[in-house]
Amino acid sequence: MKVISVVGYKKSGKTALVSALVQKLSGFGSVGTVKHMGEFRYNPEDTDTGRHFDAGADTVIGLTETEMVSFSGDPDLERALDALCDRGLDFAVVEGFKESKLPKIVLGDLEDLSNVLIRLPENPDLHETLSASIFGLILAQPDRYTLDDLIKRIRQEPQIRNAGAIGTFTGIVRELEGDTKTDRLEFEKYEPEASKVLEKIREDLKQKEGILEVLIHHKTGVLEAGEDIVYIVIASAHRTELFPALSEAIERVKADAPIWKKEFTEKEEFWVHDREH
Repeated sequence: MKVISVVGYKKSGKTALVSALVQKLSGFGSVGTVKHMGEFRYNPEDTDTGRHFDAGADTVIGLTETEMVSFSGDPDLERALDALCDRGLDFAVVEGFKESKLPKIVLGDLEDLSNVLIRLPENPDLHETLSASIFGLILAQPDRYTLDDLIKRIRQEPQIRNAGAIGTFTGIVRELEGDTKTDRLEFEKYEPEASKVLEKIREDLKQKEGILEVLIHHKTGVLEAGEDIVYIVIASAHRTELFPALSEAIERVKADAPIWKKEFTEKEEFWVHDREH
């Protein structure tokens, strides 16, 4: 899922631009949106669903004849984006959240922002704004994946009709090893070589008897203790072929892919490959 954020001051034309982007991007694939609502409560206490929520329900889902709405606590942008990704969407357009690290289209002279792709005047002419270059920038963004998203994608493959099993591997940031506590890890990929290596591993595994499809995704950047690092999803004709393929996949990812890991413990920080050589 490719993610883009639109930020700017109030009445700068954010919602109009987001709506136009959604309309255009829907021609390329499925689209979801996230909007920063400030202190507004979408599920007020005088509604039935609000009463359910205030009574202590972790999640409340409301169904009408045409819509399904989900309410939950602990609002967080990353969780919202993962929820969209879990559904297998191709694009997410975020309105607001100027403090985020997301790639941004900025309306007006808003300053002190990270990851700015392009700046536009406030309330721009949408016909002129929605040029091929804007969509080129969006399509060039790295894809966001979740495990559920990859499983959904592998289930959509034509050869899934021959599958008797789907297996997954998830690598996470280990917090404790003996007496050493790790706060976070940082991963860097040497591109485009890293992607080429991961694709070769994928294609090699697909040549094995009974292996129908393989998907591999390795995250980059800073990941906190307990967060996911790498996903591997394999569809196979039988379970006997599945587990050896999963094991080979992660061992080859660790050994062959030019992806470097920096570890931050309570006492020190270091690049792991420097310690291993």
